[in-house]
Amino acid sequence: MKYRLPLLLILLVFASGTAMDHAPAEVQSTEGPLKISLCQLKSDPKTYNHKLVEVTGFVSHGFEDFTLFDPACGSWPSVWLEYGGKAASGTIYCCGVTPARSRPQPLVIEGVSVGLVEDDRFKQFDRLIAGNDSVGRATIVGRFFSGEFVKTQNGGFWGGYGHLGCCTLLAIQQIVSVDSRESTELDYGASVDQPNVEKAGCGYKILHEFSENNSSIKAQERADLGQEEWAFSDPERVATEGLARLLKLTNPSTIKLQQTSRTQGRIIYWSLPKNKTRRYMVVVSRPYLLSFYAKDPKRVAWVLAGAYETFCGGG
Repeated sequence: MKYRLPLLLILLVFASGTAMDHAPAEVQSTEGPLKISLCQLKSDPKTYNHKLVEVTGFVSHGFEDFTLFDPACGSWPSVWLEYGGKAASGTIYCCGVTPARSRPQPLVIEGVSVGLVEDDRFKQFDRLIAGNDSVGRATIVGRFFSGEFVKTQNGGFWGGYGHLGCCTLLAIQQIVSVDSRESTELDYGASVDQPNVEKAGCGYKILHEFSENNSSIKAQERADLGQEEWAFSDPERVATEGLARLLKLTNPSTIKLQQTSRTQGRIIYWSLPKNKTRRYMVVVSRPYLLSFYAKDPKRVAWVLAGAYETFCGGG
């Protein structure tokens, strides 16, 4: 008998272990994993459906997010991650998923049982994603599930797993390697700060937000080539010139910024305009992922991570 539930529900049900644990599991073969790039996997999900694969990529973990990405290929649709075996990642996402760190029964997806090697490398990886808003890099062996093809007005995508059925799925069986993330200067965050506009009548417009395959890598290249070497040491200039480009201003010196927050690898600035009902918030960062594209991994440039126009009083 084949069960036909929406794919999102399949993962939820098996993750909780509350139903369908009696589903016949396919016999696992002893074949080694296919070593492929993440871009290969994303470009042809159907071909790799149910295959055991080994891929390397950046892991993003946070609220409604546990995904694998590579700046070399588009971020959408994403590859969702989940642990095999009885372990659970504790990721909260829609709908009905709890932050549980274990399940009563081993993971079974589409009749396929997925185990997990819980060795020291897995424990290191688990610590890396333990907190929300975190980016790391790892080589993963897992069972891939393409899901179903979802038609949209712009064509469609393979998915059905993860938050609101956003993604394909890689069920983790083993962590081959994981980066140690030892720098005290890089930004390991997975998301970008946004303005707090809880006051009635206030809001904001996104001018720029960091994406996994945006212009940041090119900005690092320009800094490495000496074209914008100041980006290594002058984050305020990065913020000022970045905002000027977004506002199409020819003279960046007209922008006055004030630093309001600084954490590891990240600084937030606010503009100081005459009209205080309309202001700009700018976030600059030394993103962890750029260390893999920099000429010197220990010399990562400051780049524009986020920019917002805020307004009050009717905007």
